Amino acid sequence: MTLEADLPKPASTVVLVRDAAGPTPGLEVLMVRRSAGMAFGASAWVFPGGKVAASDADPAWDDLSDGSYDHCERSLRIAAAREVFEESGLLLATRGRRELDAGDSAGFDAMRGPVEADPSLLIKLAREAGLRLTLDRLIPFAHWITPSFEPRRFDTRFFLVHAPADQVVRHDGREAVDHEWVAPQALLERRRQGEAKLMFPTRLNLEVLARSRSAADAVAAARAQKVVTVEPRVEERADGKVLIIPAEAGYGLTEERIKNVMG
Repeated sequence: MTLEADLPKPASTVVLVRDAAGPTPGLEVLMVRRSAGMAFGASAWVFPGGKVAASDADPAWDDLSDGSYDHCERSLRIAAAREVFEESGLLLATRGRRELDAGDSAGFDAMRGPVEADPSLLIKLAREAGLRLTLDRLIPFAHWITPSFEPRRFDTRFFLVHAPADQVVRHDGREAVDHEWVAPQALLERRRQGEAKLMFPTRLNLEVLARSRSAADAVAAARAQKVVTVEPRVEERADGKVLIIPAEAGYGLTEERIKNVMG
């Protein structure tokens, strides 16, 4: 019998992209480095994200966010926007019809800790500040379910979003102890050199991002693709354990030795 406690917890992850500033054009993605004390993915470079909270499914969001979604889909998108706010300070929202700028988002910094402690406070913040979450800018990008042999399991939807142009990232210093806008290929190379720790889904999704030359390319590719659910399974072989994922997921890789999955 499968108990509710055994089921993977719904979660959302956000792949924020932008075009590099300066003389060298190219795609950059926002990565945050998790605290060494975290129970999951300690010290790894990850996309912002986390578990769906009960308040993310509150019907109050119907009037405080855009798009027509069922409550399950809306809760995943609300969780995505909330986690981005908590970990990076960016707000995927408008005030009236105006996009938020750096001053707006910085003005809400004092609420990031309280929202992390009590996610329902984001509803209060949105209502009192006249904000409307722009959920339509979140594009389905990937779907990974933690393998059944893991003690901590998540059913994670990845969303890609072109980052707000006029806001500035500020990592929270608690869950995220550092952040960087980086070219996907550059971070993958650092991982190969042993200079950056990446979890397996993060690495494969960075490889997908590296196929795009700009934020617009990445957005177009995400809109055109079919998202295939990936729930890796382990296969025992004579020379060790191998993690298997479906070929139709489009990563160009279908198996990886367990020893290479984290790192």
